Amino acid sequence: MAEKVFIDTDTITLGQFLKLINVISTGGMAKWFLSENEVYINGELDQRRGKKLKPGDTVVIPSVGEFVITRT
Repeated sequence: MAEKVFIDTDTITLGQFLKLINVISTGGMAKWFLSENEVYINGELDQRRGKKLKPGDTVVIPSVGEFVITRT
């Protein structure tokens, strides 16, 4: 079961998302995290920290968990 992550905007970047779920503590860590970990967005591998996520998108990080973006 995917964990819901609530946002109050239309989109959020992958870097912001990683901070929101407490995987990284600063935006500068996003590039490093993405180079060391696989991140799947809607089933496709994506390493772009600026990738825009929108409500309904599913993010899977094998070492962390599965998340679905939800609008508040």
